[in-house]
Parts: sequence; C-alpha cells; structure tokens
Amino acid sequence: MKEEEKKAVFLPTGLYGRIEERVHATEFNSVEEYVTYVMEEILREDENEEEEPAFSEAEEEEVKKRLRALGYLE
Repeated sequence: MKEEEKKAVFLPTGLYGRIEERVHATEFNSVEEYVTYVMEEILREDENEEEEPAFSEAEEEEVKKRLRALGYLE
C-alpha cells in the first residue's frame, strides 16, 4: 500500500506535550498517529451529524401532535 502524501501542521509546544503524555497511555506509537486518528474521528462525527436528521418523520409528527394538543401549534 502506497503511503499518502503528508502535510505539516504546527501545534503549540504545550499542547504537543499534553498529546505526547496521552499517547504514552494508549496503543498509538506517535503523536502524529494519535492526532490523525482523533481528527478522522471528529470529521467522521461531523459528517454523520449532517446526514442524520435530529428526529425521524414519525417522531417529528408526534412532537407536532403534542404541541398542537398544548395549543402551541394550530
């Protein structure tokens, strides 16, 4: 498998040190591996949140029904 091209990202020294400490308590071999994993997870979560509606259509209808019963919707 061909390794992907990489770009440099600079982190404040204090933050790098905190990440480095965390890496020692994990199965990751480097700060780079850890940061790559964390960023991929965050981006995956963001992508999933955009795709999934907060409520299903049935749940939304139930909420509207309850709001109508309380007089908030006509």
